[in-house]
Amino acid sequence: MKRKQFVRASLMAALGAVGLKGMAKSNSTYDQMMDQVGFNHLPPNSPNVGSNNTSDMKSVLHKANTRGHANHGWLDSHHSFSFASYYNPDRMNFGVLRVLNDDRVAPGKGFGRHPHDNMEIISIPLEGDLEHKDSMGNTAIIKEGDVQVMSAGTGIYHSEYNKNTDKEVKFLQIWLFPKKRQVEPRYDQIPIKDLARKNEFYQVLSPNPDDQGVWIHQDAWFHMGDFEEGKEAEYCLKTSDDGVYIFVLDGEVEVEGQKLEKRDGFGVWQTDKINLKSVTNSRVLLMELPMQA
Repeated sequence: MKRKQFVRASLMAALGAVGLKGMAKSNSTYDQMMDQVGFNHLPPNSPNVGSNNTSDMKSVLHKANTRGHANHGWLDSHHSFSFASYYNPDRMNFGVLRVLNDDRVAPGKGFGRHPHDNMEIISIPLEGDLEHKDSMGNTAIIKEGDVQVMSAGTGIYHSEYNKNTDKEVKFLQIWLFPKKRQVEPRYDQIPIKDLARKNEFYQVLSPNPDDQGVWIHQDAWFHMGDFEEGKEAEYCLKTSDDGVYIFVLDGEVEVEGQKLEKRDGFGVWQTDKINLKSVTNSRVLLMELPMQA
């Protein structure tokens, strides 16, 4: 897909140009994003996954200053993967992880009512308060220490606004391709402060409704980590067919010998575990997810 086609398709998917009942295939969030990626969810030039041998481990590094950037005045957004006007054919996705946006929204501003379908959408506030409203009748405020999930499924409208008029809201917006399409739309949010464990990874999302944290329609596990300087932690993957994408929220860490700074992203696959060392006090988001749909 060429840049001009990509930009048009991304804007249609992100903003929702038509209503849900009349949504043509070409305007579907899922179809637009899948067409951009194609059916191969591996990073470019990657071999087949499935090895348990850590010596065969593959990785991709996304430094913070190489992300796409768009400043609309009311919205200042950095894109780890191609999104809207930012297009990089080598930065389309990591496995089923299609969107990782680091957003800052001005006081009282936000995203107006718009549709999505067949996408698992996760929001993690980092500072401030974000007001959510959707076509299922949900009205909620999510804030630092919360995690929100929305399964768009057969189709949903929603809006997101900065609740405060005197300070920015900062949050991560994450989109995953779903395991199953056309599910009934659903919404959930929980506080994760009670789940937090110092100097170890703690789970905040999974595919299991009975497991710790929120759940989604995808075989993905999200963990947060709040580490003191010098602390180390090991993470074991659920299956060697998965990959892990580490996103540094604050501080500096080292993962499998790779030094990472604030807002760096690091994808690892073809391994059964990873080791992290905290170089300074740090916070990280770790996402384990399928490398192929």
